[in-house]
Amino acid sequence: MKKVERAIIWSLMVMMTVVVVLATIELAYVIAKDMVTPPVMLLEIGELLEIFGLFLLILIGLELMETMRTYMFTSAIRVQVVFLVALIALARKVIILDPGKYDPLALVGIGVVVIALSVGYFIVRENGSSDRSERE
Repeated sequence: MKKVERAIIWSLMVMMTVVVVLATIELAYVIAKDMVTPPVMLLEIGELLEIFGLFLLILIGLELMETMRTYMFTSAIRVQVVFLVALIALARKVIILDPGKYDPLALVGIGVVVIALSVGYFIVRENGSSDRSERE
């Protein structure tokens, strides 16, 4: 069973690597395209939001790859990294969010989730036990 688990993790890491490389190429393409379209060398707000969203998406992919690598070699899930990935994903959502399209209660809910993840991250970081072995 352990060999099957390792094979799955390796295949996930290879696929994630391909996705992160392709996302990085896409980001470079988007930046180059946005820089040469009028107005030349200036980025509009929508373009900046798209670029920042892609940056954060790539960071999420890299953090997930690190988490998978750590799990494969130590059989431990780094809880602090999981919180960090969730915070980055939520930050990406908030950055590209158009508040006019959402119900005010949904925005309050997003705020509550941000606070909850931040408090959880702080507690895990201050506690010092950022790894959780699968044996526990």
